[in-house]
Amino acid sequence: MDKPLQGQVAVITGGGRGIGRAIALGYAAAGAAVCCSSRSSTQLDETVALIIAAGGRAIGIPADVTDTASMAQLFAETDKAFGRVDIVVACAGDAAENKLVAESDPMKWKQIIETNLIGAFQTAHAAIPLLRRAGAGKMIFIGSGMGHRSGPTRSAYASSKAGLWMLVRILSQELVADNIAVNELIPGPVMTDFIKGREGTLGAGSEWLKQPEDVVPMALFMATQPATGPTGQTFSLARREL
Repeated sequence: MDKPLQGQVAVITGGGRGIGRAIALGYAAAGAAVCCSSRSSTQLDETVALIIAAGGRAIGIPADVTDTASMAQLFAETDKAFGRVDIVVACAGDAAENKLVAESDPMKWKQIIETNLIGAFQTAHAAIPLLRRAGAGKMIFIGSGMGHRSGPTRSAYASSKAGLWMLVRILSQELVADNIAVNELIPGPVMTDFIKGREGTLGAGSEWLKQPEDVVPMALFMATQPATGPTGQTFSLARREL
């Protein structure tokens, strides 16, 4: 099937650039109608224009994942535009604070937790009613190997992703009876702004330094599993133990 997501609707937070944009383009090419969301309307407009130019269907809705009302509006507007939601990809993230705990800015530390963990909760909370109404669905959370194993200077990001991994597992248990699969996708290092300046360290040994487009096949695999397929799982593209 060259259009395995035909007739489905996907909402992708963090869809204005990087991994989120790549997944949005990939899902649209697979037949899904896509709602892209981020805080930057300029980046959203670019993503939507790329999808439409390729013959796909897409809208862009600026939203803040840390704001309850903003996320409720995002899903309400998607429902109004496309009539349903089948797939949710939580890709919005923040990694602005990378310092030792003793040297960290408490407000920046909190900001990362707000975006990466509470933002994921807000996304799920707003999406669940529409996924339940559809009778089945997929939630895919972009996680990190740092949420399973980390090191110095990554306390904020690693803590947020560790919490996200627990949220994925709990959601999978709560929603299994609704045929809503909830899984974590760990891309490993991807050439985005997050790793600029650290390519040498991350690429040491046999690690695979990817482009955002390299994440799409796994994201598509996860979105096309049957309703009785895997849930509460981590799918990783890393070439190292998590």
